[in-house]
Amino acid sequence: MSAKRLMDAGVEIERPESCVIGDEVMVEAGAVIEPFVQLLGKTRVGAGTRIRSFTVVEDCEIGRNVLIRQSCVLEESTVEDGAKIGPFAHLRPESHIGADAHIGNFVETKKSRIGKGAKANHLAYIGDAEVGEGTNIGAGTITCNYDGAKKHATKIGKGVFVGSNSTLIAPLTIGDGAYIGAASCIPKDVPADALAVGRAREMVKEGWAKTRREKNAKK
Repeated sequence: MSAKRLMDAGVEIERPESCVIGDEVMVEAGAVIEPFVQLLGKTRVGAGTRIRSFTVVEDCEIGRNVLIRQSCVLEESTVEDGAKIGPFAHLRPESHIGADAHIGNFVETKKSRIGKGAKANHLAYIGDAEVGEGTNIGAGTITCNYDGAKKHATKIGKGVFVGSNSTLIAPLTIGDGAYIGAASCIPKDVPADALAVGRAREMVKEGWAKTRREKNAKK
């Protein structure tokens, strides 16, 4: 039983009978595996890492002192020391999450490299992308990497702030320290330290809703 093998080597596994652990999985002493976790393939897990319940990890390299929260799926990816993943995150193949980076709830990555200390905390899709150190990806941001025929890359520099609900249309490069205004659609490169805003101007017609309701009431 692989769970017993790991426990004998100093891994803490809560309710080992509920976990599925492959014969080739290696976990360093001091890691904690919560109930109903699956560790599959040639997964490697470092000391001090905690993997919370209902997470599935397959063919991944997980560093030390990583926190993988509940109900995450990780495939053929690397997570460096001190990173935090989830809950409900999906790391698809060729994702590389840097040290102390945060990939939060309902964030999906694919074939992307997330730099040290970078954050994508909520509801984002990052595909075919490079994200620099210390960059913040706002909620609802997506990299539009597929044009219907080919995949294209998005390169985001260090210390970039990407506002919520931004749409980044690849191929695209955003320079170090740039700021993307919330709800922007960005189809062109953004220089370092620049502000880019791409959204329609707000239009307000006072009294319009009231007039419409009164008109409908007369029908």
